[in-house]
Amino acid sequence: MKNYDTLSETMAHLQKKGYTTDFNLKTEHLECNALKLKLHPEDFDVDETHRFEGMSSTDDNSVLYAISSLNGVKGLLVDAYGVYAENISEEMRKKLR
Repeated sequence: MKNYDTLSETMAHLQKKGYTTDFNLKTEHLECNALKLKLHPEDFDVDETHRFEGMSSTDDNSVLYAISSLNGVKGLLVDAYGVYAENISEEMRKKLR
């Protein structure tokens, strides 16, 4: 797995690999509003994880997940971590580790 310098560069590379759906993190599932899709931890796999740290502030930290679902949907989840990290279920936390 190649390491990229920026979040946008990594997202562009993964989109070329077919990760085109945008996922949102909810307490107990991932959600794609455009597809009206909810994925619970047992419904998806994390194929790649990329961490980015802000140069000027620790508040700029983020994680990019490349996600593939059991039904063939592939997409990206961008999540802030640290102070602004979402409150998620233990099952989701384990899956996104």
